[in-house]
Formats: sequence, structure tokens, C-alpha cells
Amino acid sequence: MISLILATALVLFFMIFYYGGGGIVAVIALLANIFFLLGCLSSIGTVLTLPGIAGIVLTIGMAVDANVIIYERIKEEIRLGKSIKSSIADGFKHSYAAIIDANVTTVLSSLALAYYGLGPIKGFAVVLLIGIATSMFTAILVSRLIFDWWIAKGKNITFWIEPTKDFLAHLHVDWLAKRKMAYMFSVGFILIGIVSIFTRGFDLSVDFKGGYSYNVQFDSAQKVEQEQIIQALTKSFGSAPVVKSIDAVNTYNVTTAYLIDDNSPAAHDQVNAKLYEGINSLVGGNLNQASFLETDSKGTHITSSAKVGPTIADDIKKSSVYAGILSIILIFLYILVRFNKWQFSLGVVVAAIHDALFVLVSFSLFRTLMPFSMEIDQTFIAALLTIIGYSINDTIVTFDRIRENLGLHTNKTKEEVVNMSINQTMSRTLITVLTVFLVSISLLFFGGASIKGFAFALVIGLLAGTFSSIFIATPLLVDLSGDLKPKNAVMHSFKKTAKVD
Repeated sequence: MISLILATALVLFFMIFYYGGGGIVAVIALLANIFFLLGCLSSIGTVLTLPGIAGIVLTIGMAVDANVIIYERIKEEIRLGKSIKSSIADGFKHSYAAIIDANVTTVLSSLALAYYGLGPIKGFAVVLLIGIATSMFTAILVSRLIFDWWIAKGKNITFWIEPTKDFLAHLHVDWLAKRKMAYMFSVGFILIGIVSIFTRGFDLSVDFKGGYSYNVQFDSAQKVEQEQIIQALTKSFGSAPVVKSIDAVNTYNVTTAYLIDDNSPAAHDQVNAKLYEGINSLVGGNLNQASFLETDSKGTHITSSAKVGPTIADDIKKSSVYAGILSIILIFLYILVRFNKWQFSLGVVVAAIHDALFVLVSFSLFRTLMPFSMEIDQTFIAALLTIIGYSINDTIVTFDRIRENLGLHTNKTKEEVVNMSINQTMSRTLITVLTVFLVSISLLFFGGASIKGFAFALVIGLLAGTFSSIFIATPLLVDLSGDLKPKNAVMHSFKKTAKVD
């Protein structure tokens, strides 16, 4: 809670700092969005799990993203010499396509997750679906009503402060010239990661391999080490359990597959007895078994426990895969219909897969190097889905600008148009990533042990998503396409040339 409050405060402060008066309107719209979202979730009796909270984080990010898209477009209109009133009207009008495309693709993903997902994954999808509706309502309608009311009173409003007025407004970077190096970096890192996956594997939680999971809190006077717990429990269980330290004082998580295939009513009691046996021998043999098994007792005791059977774990894995495949197919088809070229669809899908792979291989490569748990569990899946959502949104905003510029600049090559579009949307890309990055970093440094892996996945995914939008998706679009210009734009250019001749 502390980390989320801090992160939200940082995001609100940044929006006001960067956009001035417009930032205040964005903050009002964002707070209204949170109010509507929580109200909807409360009215349907939603139980918030960590994936559900991830859905709220993604919703807030998407609400900020919509405001940033609109504000950056308004700033462009103002630079063209238009009045504030006209700039606001045109800024909203020219932003609708990008906002709608980005949100529709997220809706399609959410529907696939809601259909195939189980438990917390379904919860993530439901939260996200409601969040998309509330963020669209507040970012487009509420913000516009506030602006129109303010302007109608004859008052002015700003969309920058002096230091941020022209920040990233006049970029002229040749991004496409760097695409070969980017391809080599991505392919090299992913290949190294794939080797790691096959040789080192992942640290799978009980969600995906099945087993019993316990949090055991030791008496404050009893100092024990992780290795001591493993040795004591290996004797009682007959095989080594997974033992990890968590943030709570003198508390460890113990995961074991002992008797996981035994579905008899007595199996759970037998596992509890073996756990008690091992812990009791470790602390000197003075534990009371009944007290040890009570979650609210004092001294050394179990604070929480859970069991996931192999069948349920297998169902979770299958549902995650099916939901991912269906999401990719739906997004590919939607982008194909909207942009009329399969190259746009392929660019979006490849970028999303690229970012997912980046996070996956990072969890295999760095799982023994980090001072916190990097388990592959349902919260990791929620982080992965959040990352894919941001990646798709970011890529589509750039692609929408490319499509617009192709019709406007018929005398430029496709490479020039693509570079121009990336430069024009760079401020939106960096600002949106920064706001979500603030949330992720706050969770990583100030969140509890159970959320650090989730936050780490978000940090890696945000960096990969920003990289892929610029250096993977758009370069693939250029490399796989012939002439990107719409047919009517090509004909218009031809007639204009013929008339001059």
C-alpha cells in the first residue's frame, strides 16, 4: 500500500509538472477513473488478488496514456498557430483513432483471458475490461467536458511549463539506420536466454508444478538459517523442499511436493505432520503440534498454507497458453482489418512476443542473482499480460501516426515517413513509460517480497516494450513492405505530378 500510494503520488505530481494546467485536468480525470473503477469492482463483489491489482495498475497506465496522447496532439496543434479552443478540439479529434485502436486490442486480449483464464487470471481480465471502459470515459469525455467548461468561461489553460514546452518536439533521429544492431542484440539475448531455459530452467511455483506451500514464522528468539531448514525438512519429507526467506520477520516459505499425488483425506494431515516433525527437530523438540498448526498462535507456527494439485497446475498452464494464442490471433486480425496490411499486424505481434520472451529469459538468466524470489507463478503471468498490453498500445500509437503521415506526406519515402512518425510519438512513448516505470520501481524497492518478482518483470518488460516498438515493430514493417502508401494517396501523388508535367 505504501509503495502504491507513493507511486500514484509521483505520477500525479509528474503530470502536473509536465503539463501545467492540463496536468491538473489529467489528475482529476485519473482520480475519477480510480473512483469509478473501484466502485464498479465493489458493486460486483470482486475479490482483489495480486493479478487483479496488476489490472488496476495497467488501467491507470492506460488512462494516463490516453491523456498523454491527447495532450501531445494538442501541443502539436498549438505549435501550428491555432487557438487554444481549436487546438483542444483538433487534438481530441486526431487522437481518437490511436486511443480506440490501442484499447480495442486490449479488450480482445481481456476477452480471451476471461474465456480461458482460471482464478486470478480471469480476475485480471475482468478488472481490465472494466478499467478500459472507465479510462475511456474519463480520459475522453470527462477531460473534454472540463476543458470546454473552462474555455467557455473565457479562461486560458496551458499544456506545458517553460522547461517542458518543446521537450522532444523537434527530434530528427534516423531510428531505422540502427535496426540491424537492434535485431542482433534482440536475437542474441533471446538465444542466450533460450539456452538458459533448457539448461537452468525456471523456478516454478506450486501454481505450475503442484505442491504444498507453507509460510512458517519462527519465534523471535529462535534464529535459523535457510540451509538449516532445508536440511531438517529433507530428513522428514525424504526429499529437499524449496525454502525461501520472505519479508515478514523471521519467516520462511516452504514448498514441497510430498504426497501431492495422494488425494486421500488424510494426505494433508500427513504433510502437516512431516512439516511439524522437521521444524520441531530444528528448534529443539519443544513445539506443541496444535499450536504450530494454528495460524494466529504465538511462537513458531504456520502463518498460511495452500495446496495446488497437479491437475489444477496443469489446467493453469494450459489455460494461460490457450489465452495467449487466442489473444495473438484476435489482435492480428483486428490490426489487419484496421490497417489493411498484414505487415502492420505482424509487427505488433512480433513486438509483443519479443517482449514476453525478454521477460521469460530474464527470469531464467537472473533467478539466482536477485535477492528476492523470481518464481514463475500466476502473478508473473499477470505481469507478462500487463507488459504485452503496454507493448501493443505503444506499437499501435506509432503505427497510427505512420498511417496518418503516409497519407499526408506523399512525396516522402517510407523510411522518411516512419522515422518522422517515431520522432513525433517519442514524447508520448517516453512519458507513458516513465509514469508506469515510477509505479514499477516503487513496487520493486518498497513492496513486499511477494510483489518484487512482479515489479521486476514490469521493469524489464517496460524497457523491452519501448525498445521493441522503436527497433523491432517499425523496422519489420519497413523491411517486409513494398510501398506503404495508401492507394488513394499514390493516385493523388501521380495525378499531381502529371498535372505539373
